[in-house]
Amino acid sequence: MDIFTIIFGGLDMIFGPVLALDPNPSNPMLTIFLISTLIAFITTLANKLLVNQDEMESIRNEMKEFQTEMKEAQLSGDSKALAKAQAQQKEVMAKQTKMMTSSFKPVIITFIPIILVYWWMGQSAVSKVAVQLPEFVYYILLVPLWHMFYGGNSAPFIVGWLGWYILCTFAMSQILRKYMGLKSGM
Repeated sequence: MDIFTIIFGGLDMIFGPVLALDPNPSNPMLTIFLISTLIAFITTLANKLLVNQDEMESIRNEMKEFQTEMKEAQLSGDSKALAKAQAQQKEVMAKQTKMMTSSFKPVIITFIPIILVYWWMGQSAVSKVAVQLPEFVYYILLVPLWHMFYGGNSAPFIVGWLGWYILCTFAMSQILRKYMGLKSGM
């Protein structure tokens, strides 16, 4: 028995009951919505717990201030102001690096479990999802470009499991971020 059989068996045990509760098992849209909500919750919670939000906001404000000062110095042609801004650039770059590494912590922790869930979804009954979107939504979201993610026919206004997952996760992430008091630009 290989490791993936064990992992997928565990995921079947976790998500199997959710899949069984879906009112339309031949097209488990609700299951994908619930899985995407769970993953959005886990990633948002990881962001909230692992990233110092106040420090990130402070660094973001310092970066904006520095960019404004640099732009003003360049436009005014003031060599002293430009030299001062360039001297600050190294410090600003260090803070930017700190901000990036800090915001990357949750990604490192959640990456492998999420990839395993994606893999399971692609192998399970969930992969048979086909969601018909209203025409205007279909074109606004550039869904014609998403057909590469749908392993079946590419009928008009249809997205497959991955497209539906992306839509659900994006929407739920934004709602959860707002509810948990996180800025969207992280």
